[in-house]
Amino acid sequence: MDFSLSPEQETIRTAIAKICERFDDDYWLKKDREGGFPYELHNALAQDGWLGICIPEEYGGSGLGITEAAIMMQTISESGAGLSGASAVHMNIFGLNPVVQFGTAEQKQRMLPPLVAGVEKACFAVTEPNTGLNTTQLKVKAERQGDHYVLSGTKVWISTAQVAEKMLILARTTPLEEVKKNTEGLSLFYTTLDRDFVKVHEIDKMGRKCVDSNEMFIDGLKVPVEDRIGEEGKGFKYILHGMNAERILIASEAVGLGRAALRRATHYAKERVVFGRPIGQNQGIQHPLAVNWMELEAAHLMVLNAATAYDRGEAAGAQANAAKYLAGEAGFNACQTAVMTHGGFGYAKEYHVERYLREILIPRIAPISPQLVLCYIAEQVLGLPKSY
Repeated sequence: MDFSLSPEQETIRTAIAKICERFDDDYWLKKDREGGFPYELHNALAQDGWLGICIPEEYGGSGLGITEAAIMMQTISESGAGLSGASAVHMNIFGLNPVVQFGTAEQKQRMLPPLVAGVEKACFAVTEPNTGLNTTQLKVKAERQGDHYVLSGTKVWISTAQVAEKMLILARTTPLEEVKKNTEGLSLFYTTLDRDFVKVHEIDKMGRKCVDSNEMFIDGLKVPVEDRIGEEGKGFKYILHGMNAERILIASEAVGLGRAALRRATHYAKERVVFGRPIGQNQGIQHPLAVNWMELEAAHLMVLNAATAYDRGEAAGAQANAAKYLAGEAGFNACQTAVMTHGGFGYAKEYHVERYLREILIPRIAPISPQLVLCYIAEQVLGLPKSY
């Protein structure tokens, strides 16, 4: 199977890279130090229509596949923007997939064009403090009262909630003890983030300072029935449809960041002279970098494999999870090696690789831990008994 990029895909890569050239290392270093959402990158991508790369054309998008989206996100990350750049638009690319797939014609027309145009930004509110990855145990309540629902509860690790006007939120409409299956009773809503009823508290974290992560306290938020996506109680099924896409995209971002780190480490190894010779002449430096290149290439092919299967409508769970795992590990190894190649200077912010190392932990942890990926492959692919 040929995984080389088509002329159209090469054009996408070139166009995104050209936009990213406007945002150099100094831009991202300043964002890492001072914070502040990267509106400039977000606006530049919106102006050229890239925020709707996976949205159907009738709603202002490009109608392309996850493969093209993965190429786009990898290019952003690889430019040196890393997860600071990729996370600024990540939600736009995959987040409203449930609306595309399960929304009504009225909902699509109302919800999709503003996101594509960059007029509205959205956050994805699923995770809760006491449930982690056990999504079926979510506690945030959505109680039906006539023509609206009233939402209350707490969400955590919600990216871009400081700047978002809208949120895609999964909430419980039927108590857990009343459902026949634990995957039932959850409903999905895409609605206005009304800050009179939603308090957003930013989490001070290790990296990616310019893209906020938050805890959300929801108290009496009224959500119109027409903001519910699909049937009541079927929300878990709807978000599952987008999970493979998210894994593929985060994997592509990890490969991109790993490549950025490898590029910097290789350049430094050629230029840095110790004991009268460039350190890149030493096999102790060469070999780890060579391993990084091979690991990143293998992960990249797995990303393309998963994306191709997804776009064909095939079952892509194993491929998407494998891509996320392999890319997360390969990216981490490359970023860690880049720091070590720089020696003491790798610890200095001005060389950028320490930021890469902090940011690569995001795709290694999220949206699913490496351990749960291994469990999934063991059970779903190898047929071993469930371990949890």
